[in-house]
Amino acid sequence: MAETRPTSQPAIRVSAMPADANAYGDIFGGWLIGQMDLAAGLVAARKAKGRAVTIAMDGMQFHAPVHVGDEVSVYAEIARVGRTSMTIAVEAWRRGRHGEEMEKVTEASFVFVAIDAQRKPRAVEVLSPSPLEGEGGAHREVVGG
Repeated sequence: MAETRPTSQPAIRVSAMPADANAYGDIFGGWLIGQMDLAAGLVAARKAKGRAVTIAMDGMQFHAPVHVGDEVSVYAEIARVGRTSMTIAVEAWRRGRHGEEMEKVTEASFVFVAIDAQRKPRAVEVLSPSPLEGEGGAHREVVGG
C-alpha cells in the first residue's frame, strides 16, 4: 500500500538520536508521540493566536520503525475547529539518513483547547467568507461547536 507524502512543509523536522532509542537502535514510541504533540501544538497555537493545550489524542498504530540517524518529518494540519477546540491531523514520516525514500511511520489526531491567561477555555476565532463579501473576502467570526 503506497502512502502519499503530504505536499505541505513539515511542522517539525528532526534527526533521531541515540538518546531517543532503545538498546536495539529503534526510537522509542513515546519520543515520536512527543514530536507529534509538539508539531500539533505549533499549529494549534498559531490558529488560536495564543496558548492551546493538548486534551486528547486518538489511538495510533506504528507502521514502521524509526532508527537512530533517520530524519523524521512531522506534518500537521487543522482538521476541525470548534468553539474552543481544534483537532489537528498529524503524520510522521521517516527518511534514512543517506537516502531519499520517505516512509510513513504513524498518524494520529490531537485535540487542543485554546485557553486564556487564567487557563480557562476561550473561543477560537476563525476566518470565513462573509456573505456580503463573497468568496474573495473574509471576516472574523467565532465558530460554535
